[in-house]
Amino acid sequence: MAEDKIKRECKLLVIGGSSGSIDFLLKLLPTLNVPLSFAIILVLHRKNSLESTLTELFASKTVIPVKEVEDKDVLEPGNIYIAPADYHLLIENNHEFSLDSSEKINFSRPSVDVTFESAAEVYGSSLVGVVLSGANADGTNGLKAIKRAGGLIIAQKPETAQVAYMPEQAISNNSIDFIFDVNELATFINSFLNH
Repeated sequence: MAEDKIKRECKLLVIGGSSGSIDFLLKLLPTLNVPLSFAIILVLHRKNSLESTLTELFASKTVIPVKEVEDKDVLEPGNIYIAPADYHLLIENNHEFSLDSSEKINFSRPSVDVTFESAAEVYGSSLVGVVLSGANADGTNGLKAIKRAGGLIIAQKPETAQVAYMPEQAISNNSIDFIFDVNELATFINSFLNH
């Protein structure tokens, strides 16, 4: 691991996932050191029925403030934001969130690709994108956009994913910087990003 590749300013960490990713996050969140020096956005494929319970579930696992995004909310460091069900989540140049109900991408709304691509335009090299467990290729193209913008891209170790397809696609179609299990990702966030 090259230190210059790791020790960099992180202003935003975007984590995308689908089937099996909630369990990963429930293990990750309690291990994160506070206060966070950057914001985290979680973009998860989920049903509307999980809308309020997911925020409460994640909030019960961490002292970091957890909030479901509303249109025009301002993205601020030290918070965890959850993309609402059935909306694509974009970030404007003024760091406000924008919700969009256009057609599904990769059969998904919210689409991980949409948020990754939007965040890459605004945050460039200070962005880190992570793809977790899931059953489709959402996130793969978005990681390309992050890489082009100079950001870091990470995938969950497929053998640790409940559904390996999403991280496998991310790895086979990108030059991934790191492939981590949950403990390795926690160490990376705490040691190398959160300073």
